[in-house]
Amino acid sequence: MASKAELACVYSALILVDDDVAVTGEKIQTILKAANVDVEPYWPGLFAKALEGINVKDLITSLGSGVGAAPAAGGAAAAPAAGAAPAAAAKEEKKKEPEPEESDDDMGLGLFD
Repeated sequence: MASKAELACVYSALILVDDDVAVTGEKIQTILKAANVDVEPYWPGLFAKALEGINVKDLITSLGSGVGAAPAAGGAAAAPAAGAAPAAAAKEEKKKEPEPEESDDDMGLGLFD
């Protein structure tokens, strides 16, 4: 579960992105002060660094589109979907029932023979 400080920084960053304003630590801190939310001083800078160079609007729309939109997105989105297929096959193989283990009693090596 995310802490109150993390959620406040996420919401502040989303407000900035929605208003087409660059996400910086100072601007996140300004929004947090206006909302009377006290956070540790490192949180705003941490979130600003994490979002540096990332188009948050594209990230949000790609996450909300679901699996059905992957073919429409083109080759870039199809590559991760193809990579997921072997992982799913590997999980299915692991789900097979394990063979029953032989106990020591079956081999005549019981503790109380």
